[in-house]
Amino acid sequence: MLVSEILAIKGKVLFTVSPAKPLSEAVAIMTEQDVGSLVVFDKGAMVGLLTFREVLVATQKAGADWQTLPVEQAMLKNPVAASVNMEMDELRRQMVEHHQRYLPVMDDTTLMGVVSFHDVAKAVLEEQSFENRMLKNYIRNWPAEEDQA
Repeated sequence: MLVSEILAIKGKVLFTVSPAKPLSEAVAIMTEQDVGSLVVFDKGAMVGLLTFREVLVATQKAGADWQTLPVEQAMLKNPVAASVNMEMDELRRQMVEHHQRYLPVMDDTTLMGVVSFHDVAKAVLEEQSFENRMLKNYIRNWPAEEDQA
């Protein structure tokens, strides 16, 4: 299964934030939209990724002043990105190797979406369910053997 197929299952709704925005605004977007990440864009280019992990680390470091901290100081700079033609096994390897639960999906310089561990798990379940249905249908319709006399 390709990353493009995972995006097709997930949908391509994107949420972005500017690096200059306060962290409190980013957290508000993430909670209102029920998303675990925001892609950070500056002047039309991806410059980072903000996930709840980065938010928690920044909150712990900044203490009471966390809300005014700019997203730029909390985000993951230059995150590993997936391509639309990447196989799911390679995507999972990248996620594990780079300890990123979310990977932006790029087609050259165009952001196509963000894929999470959850999206991968959902795609695997759907793929396995489809294969199971096909195998059961095949077994159910197994050709009758002719009597050999």
